[in-house]
Amino acid sequence: MQAVVLYPLFDHPFLCRDHPEGDGGGLGDAFGDDCMVMGGLDAGGYPRLFRTDGKTNADWYGWGAAVLAPFDGVVRQVRVNPEVNRPGVTGSSPASQIVFERNDGLIVAYAHIASPRVRAGDRVTAGQVVAVDGNNGASEAPHVHVGAFRGRVPFQIRWDQRAEGQLPAFR
Repeated sequence: MQAVVLYPLFDHPFLCRDHPEGDGGGLGDAFGDDCMVMGGLDAGGYPRLFRTDGKTNADWYGWGAAVLAPFDGVVRQVRVNPEVNRPGVTGSSPASQIVFERNDGLIVAYAHIASPRVRAGDRVTAGQVVAVDGNNGASEAPHVHVGAFRGRVPFQIRWDQRAEGQLPAFR
């Protein structure tokens, strides 16, 4: 199994649920991550993902949070799904998406984003704001799905902990 280290997805602490091999429908799902911004810990010491009961998007700490480019590269595709899902209700596919390509041919796709700030053909640098966290497509809560692959080979995703340590919210 190959792995890739990517620049942190958010400039705030976040956690991710990994997709195991065989989970999902394609290369972007194989070994992909579903990532959500954390808003601290609850009284039991567990991560908090939303402020109140989580029934509205605005309740979620990640809703509208800046989404950062994974590496220096080129934007290959931007797709927008204008639908906004209500938490707990899955919307219609496809999700809004940004697809990036690195010089070595590695592809990284972000899904469920909103308000893209880049277009196909744009060059991006690691950590550049490219969109905000959304909730559209086959999603039930604000989060960003991240998938990485080269050719037909999916990559396991790791986050650059050194870069995280340089972000103010992680200190």
